[in-house]
Amino acid sequence: MGRVIAIANQKGGVGKTTTAINLSAAVAKKGKKVLVIDMDPQGNTTSGFGIEKNELDNTVYELMLGECPIKQCIISDVYENLSVIPSNVNLAAAEIELIDTDKKEFVLKNEVDWIKDQYDYIFIDCPPSLSMLTVNAMTTAGSVLVPIQCEFYAMEGLSQLIHTVNLVKTKLNPSLAMEGVVFTMYDSRTNLSQDVVDSVKDALEERIFKTTIPRNVRLAEAPSYGKPIVEYDPKSAGAESYNNLADELLRIK
Repeated sequence: MGRVIAIANQKGGVGKTTTAINLSAAVAKKGKKVLVIDMDPQGNTTSGFGIEKNELDNTVYELMLGECPIKQCIISDVYENLSVIPSNVNLAAAEIELIDTDKKEFVLKNEVDWIKDQYDYIFIDCPPSLSMLTVNAMTTAGSVLVPIQCEFYAMEGLSQLIHTVNLVKTKLNPSLAMEGVVFTMYDSRTNLSQDVVDSVKDALEERIFKTTIPRNVRLAEAPSYGKPIVEYDPKSAGAESYNNLADELLRIK
Protein backbone atom coordinates (compact mmCIF):
# COMPACT_ATOMS: atom_id res chain seq x y z
CA MET A 1 0.00 0.00 0.00
CA GLY A 2 1.29 3.44 -0.97
CA ARG A 3 2.60 5.93 1.57
CA VAL A 4 0.69 9.21 1.39
CA ILE A 5 2.66 12.29 2.41
CA ALA A 6 1.19 15.80 2.61
CA ILE A 7 3.74 18.58 2.01
CA ALA A 8 2.46 21.51 4.03
CA ASN A 9 3.33 24.89 5.49
CA GLN A 10 0.75 27.67 5.73
CA LYS A 11 3.54 30.19 5.22
CA GLY A 12 4.10 30.93 1.52
CA GLY A 13 7.47 31.10 -0.20
CA VAL A 14 9.16 28.38 1.87
CA GLY A 15 9.92 25.96 -0.96
CA LYS A 16 6.82 23.81 -0.46
CA THR A 17 5.92 23.43 -4.14
CA THR A 18 9.59 23.18 -5.11
CA THR A 19 9.88 20.29 -2.66
CA ALA A 20 6.68 18.63 -3.92
CA ILE A 21 7.92 18.70 -7.52
CA ASN A 22 11.53 17.78 -6.98
CA LEU A 23 11.25 15.26 -4.16
CA SER A 24 8.53 13.32 -6.01
CA ALA A 25 10.57 13.37 -9.23
CA ALA A 26 13.70 12.19 -7.40
CA VAL A 27 11.76 9.34 -5.76
CA ALA A 28 10.32 8.34 -9.15
CA LYS A 29 13.83 8.34 -10.66
CA LYS A 30 14.79 5.77 -8.04
CA GLY A 31 12.23 3.35 -9.47
CA LYS A 32 9.28 4.01 -7.16
CA LYS A 33 5.80 4.51 -8.62
CA VAL A 34 4.73 8.02 -7.63
CA LEU A 35 1.53 10.07 -7.81
CA VAL A 36 1.55 13.81 -7.13
CA ILE A 37 -1.72 15.53 -6.16
CA ASP A 38 -1.72 19.31 -6.60
CA MET A 39 -4.11 20.68 -3.94
CA ASP A 40 -3.02 24.30 -4.40
CA PRO A 41 -5.36 26.48 -6.54
CA GLN A 42 -2.28 28.30 -7.85
CA GLY A 43 -1.46 25.11 -9.75
CA ASN A 44 2.29 25.71 -9.59
CA THR A 45 3.09 22.03 -9.08
CA THR A 46 1.03 21.25 -12.19
CA SER A 47 2.84 23.81 -14.36
CA GLY A 48 6.17 22.82 -12.76
CA PHE A 49 5.77 19.45 -14.46
CA GLY A 50 5.15 21.14 -17.82
CA ILE A 51 1.37 20.59 -17.77
CA GLU A 52 -0.74 23.40 -19.26
CA LYS A 53 -3.00 23.90 -16.25
CA ASN A 54 -5.64 26.08 -17.91
CA GLU A 55 -6.45 23.62 -20.68
CA LEU A 56 -7.60 20.69 -18.54
CA ASP A 57 -11.06 19.15 -18.30
CA ASN A 58 -10.46 17.00 -15.22
CA THR A 59 -8.56 18.40 -12.23
CA VAL A 60 -8.67 18.15 -8.43
CA TYR A 61 -11.60 20.60 -8.57
CA GLU A 62 -13.79 18.22 -10.59
CA LEU A 63 -12.64 15.37 -8.38
CA MET A 64 -13.59 17.18 -5.16
CA LEU A 65 -17.04 18.03 -6.52
CA GLY A 66 -17.67 14.46 -7.64
CA GLU A 67 -17.79 15.42 -11.31
CA CYS A 68 -15.23 12.83 -12.39
CA PRO A 69 -13.76 9.64 -10.88
CA ILE A 70 -10.17 9.78 -9.71
CA LYS A 71 -8.81 7.60 -12.52
CA GLN A 72 -10.03 10.15 -15.08
CA CYS A 73 -8.20 12.97 -13.26
CA ILE A 74 -4.78 11.31 -13.35
CA ILE A 75 -2.31 12.38 -16.03
CA SER A 76 -0.25 9.21 -16.29
CA ASP A 77 3.49 8.99 -16.87
CA VAL A 78 4.28 12.70 -17.03
CA TYR A 79 7.75 11.30 -16.41
CA GLU A 80 8.71 7.68 -16.01
CA ASN A 81 7.05 6.32 -12.84
CA LEU A 82 5.44 9.71 -12.12
CA SER A 83 1.78 10.67 -12.59
CA VAL A 84 -0.05 13.88 -11.60
CA ILE A 85 -3.54 14.91 -10.54
CA PRO A 86 -3.45 18.54 -11.70
CA SER A 87 -4.95 21.72 -10.32
CA ASN A 88 -5.82 25.22 -11.48
CA VAL A 89 -7.51 28.36 -10.17
CA ASN A 90 -10.97 26.71 -10.27
CA LEU A 91 -10.00 24.84 -7.10
CA ALA A 92 -10.27 28.08 -5.12
CA ALA A 93 -14.08 27.79 -5.41
CA ALA A 94 -14.19 24.23 -4.08
CA GLU A 95 -14.16 25.33 -0.45
CA ILE A 96 -17.39 27.30 -0.85
CA GLU A 97 -19.05 24.60 -2.96
CA LEU A 98 -18.24 21.94 -0.36
CA ILE A 99 -19.83 23.84 2.55
CA ASP A 100 -23.01 21.73 2.61
CA THR A 101 -21.27 18.46 1.72
CA ASP A 102 -21.53 15.71 4.30
CA LYS A 103 -18.12 14.67 5.68
CA LYS A 104 -16.41 17.27 3.48
CA GLU A 105 -13.09 16.68 5.29
CA PHE A 106 -12.91 13.19 3.74
CA VAL A 107 -13.74 13.90 0.08
CA LEU A 108 -10.16 13.48 -1.12
CA LYS A 109 -9.45 10.47 1.12
CA ASN A 110 -12.49 8.59 -0.17
CA GLU A 111 -11.24 9.05 -3.75
CA VAL A 112 -7.57 8.30 -3.08
CA ASP A 113 -8.50 5.07 -1.30
CA TRP A 114 -9.55 3.67 -4.71
CA ILE A 115 -6.06 3.98 -6.22
CA LYS A 116 -3.73 4.03 -3.20
CA ASP A 117 -2.45 0.49 -3.76
CA GLN A 118 -1.25 1.33 -7.28
CA TYR A 119 1.54 3.66 -6.07
CA ASP A 120 4.53 3.41 -3.75
CA TYR A 121 4.31 7.10 -2.80
CA ILE A 122 1.59 9.71 -3.11
CA PHE A 123 2.70 13.30 -2.45
CA ILE A 124 0.08 16.00 -1.86
CA ASP A 125 1.12 19.64 -2.35
CA CYS A 126 -1.04 21.67 0.05
CA PRO A 127 -2.04 25.33 -0.38
CA PRO A 128 -0.19 27.90 1.79
CA SER A 129 -3.11 28.14 4.23
CA LEU A 130 -4.83 25.99 6.85
CA SER A 131 -7.95 25.60 4.70
CA MET A 132 -10.46 22.83 4.01
CA LEU A 133 -8.19 21.77 1.13
CA THR A 134 -5.28 21.34 3.57
CA VAL A 135 -7.53 19.46 6.01
CA ASN A 136 -8.57 17.13 3.16
CA ALA A 137 -4.91 16.50 2.38
CA MET A 138 -4.18 15.73 6.05
CA THR A 139 -7.11 13.33 6.43
CA THR A 140 -5.83 11.50 3.33
CA ALA A 141 -2.15 11.43 4.34
CA GLY A 142 -0.30 9.16 6.72
CA SER A 143 2.25 11.88 7.47
CA VAL A 144 3.10 15.56 6.96
CA LEU A 145 6.42 16.83 5.60
CA VAL A 146 7.13 20.46 6.47
CA PRO A 147 9.58 22.55 4.42
CA ILE A 148 11.01 25.48 6.40
CA GLN A 149 12.90 28.35 4.85
CA CYS A 150 16.19 29.23 6.55
CA GLU A 151 15.23 32.76 7.49
CA PHE A 152 14.45 34.78 10.60
CA TYR A 153 10.70 34.05 10.75
CA ALA A 154 11.08 30.29 10.21
CA MET A 155 9.45 29.38 13.50
CA GLU A 156 6.53 31.73 12.89
CA GLY A 157 3.51 29.64 12.06
CA LEU A 158 5.30 26.34 12.60
CA SER A 159 3.71 25.84 16.00
CA GLN A 160 0.32 26.67 14.42
CA LEU A 161 0.91 24.01 11.76
CA ILE A 162 1.90 21.40 14.33
CA HIS A 163 -1.21 22.33 16.33
CA THR A 164 -3.33 21.76 13.19
CA VAL A 165 -1.66 18.40 12.55
CA ASN A 166 -2.42 17.37 16.13
CA LEU A 167 -6.02 18.61 15.82
CA VAL A 168 -6.58 16.63 12.62
CA LYS A 169 -5.00 13.62 14.30
CA THR A 170 -7.33 13.91 17.32
CA LYS A 171 -10.54 14.64 15.43
CA LEU A 172 -10.23 13.12 11.95
CA ASN A 173 -7.17 10.98 11.26
CA PRO A 174 -5.69 9.12 14.26
CA SER A 175 -2.85 7.65 12.19
CA LEU A 176 -1.51 11.04 11.02
CA ALA A 177 2.14 11.64 11.98
CA MET A 178 4.82 14.23 11.38
CA GLU A 179 7.14 12.92 8.65
CA GLY A 180 9.60 15.63 9.61
CA VAL A 181 11.03 19.03 8.76
CA VAL A 182 13.27 19.81 5.79
CA PHE A 183 15.25 23.06 5.59
CA THR A 184 15.09 24.92 2.27
CA MET A 185 16.92 27.90 0.76
CA TYR A 186 19.93 27.13 2.92
CA ASP A 187 22.86 29.50 2.37
CA SER A 188 26.09 28.11 3.81
CA ARG A 189 27.74 31.55 3.50
CA THR A 190 25.53 33.07 6.20
CA ASN A 191 25.42 32.46 9.93
CA LEU A 192 21.65 33.01 9.81
CA SER A 193 20.92 29.75 7.97
CA GLN A 194 22.80 27.70 10.56
CA ASP A 195 21.25 29.70 13.41
CA VAL A 196 17.76 28.92 12.09
CA VAL A 197 18.59 25.22 11.78
CA ASP A 198 19.96 25.15 15.34
CA SER A 199 16.99 27.01 16.85
CA VAL A 200 14.42 24.76 15.13
CA LYS A 201 16.32 21.66 16.26
CA ASP A 202 16.25 22.96 19.83
CA ALA A 203 12.53 23.77 19.68
CA LEU A 204 11.22 20.65 17.94
CA GLU A 205 10.94 17.05 18.98
CA GLU A 206 10.01 16.08 15.41
CA ARG A 207 12.33 14.38 12.93
CA ILE A 208 14.58 16.82 11.09
CA PHE A 209 16.00 15.61 7.79
CA LYS A 210 19.78 15.73 7.55
CA THR A 211 19.60 16.93 3.94
CA THR A 212 19.23 20.69 3.53
CA ILE A 213 18.12 22.23 0.25
CA PRO A 214 20.45 25.03 -0.85
CA ARG A 215 19.67 28.29 -2.57
CA ASN A 216 20.40 27.31 -6.15
CA VAL A 217 19.95 29.23 -9.40
CA ARG A 218 19.25 26.10 -11.46
CA LEU A 219 16.60 25.02 -8.95
CA ALA A 220 14.89 28.41 -9.33
CA GLU A 221 15.05 28.23 -13.14
CA ALA A 222 13.65 24.71 -13.57
CA PRO A 223 9.90 25.51 -13.10
CA SER A 224 9.95 28.04 -15.95
CA TYR A 225 11.01 25.18 -18.23
CA GLY A 226 8.30 22.91 -16.81
CA LYS A 227 10.83 20.39 -15.51
CA PRO A 228 11.88 19.05 -12.12
CA ILE A 229 15.53 19.70 -11.32
CA VAL A 230 16.52 16.03 -11.78
CA GLU A 231 15.46 16.41 -15.44
CA TYR A 232 16.49 20.03 -16.01
CA ASP A 233 20.01 19.85 -14.56
CA PRO A 234 20.71 16.48 -12.93
CA LYS A 235 24.27 17.49 -11.98
CA SER A 236 23.30 20.68 -10.12
CA ALA A 237 23.54 21.14 -6.36
CA GLY A 238 19.73 21.32 -6.22
CA ALA A 239 19.34 17.95 -7.95
CA GLU A 240 21.95 16.38 -5.68
CA SER A 241 20.12 17.68 -2.59
CA TYR A 242 16.71 16.37 -3.66
CA ASN A 243 18.27 13.01 -4.57
CA ASN A 244 19.78 12.88 -1.07
CA LEU A 245 16.43 13.84 0.48
CA ALA A 246 14.73 11.09 -1.55
CA ASP A 247 17.29 8.57 -0.27
CA GLU A 248 16.61 9.67 3.30
CA LEU A 249 12.87 9.37 2.82
CA LEU A 250 13.13 5.93 1.24
CA ARG A 251 15.05 4.66 4.27
CA ILE A 252 12.11 5.56 6.56
CA LYS A 253 9.72 2.67 7.01
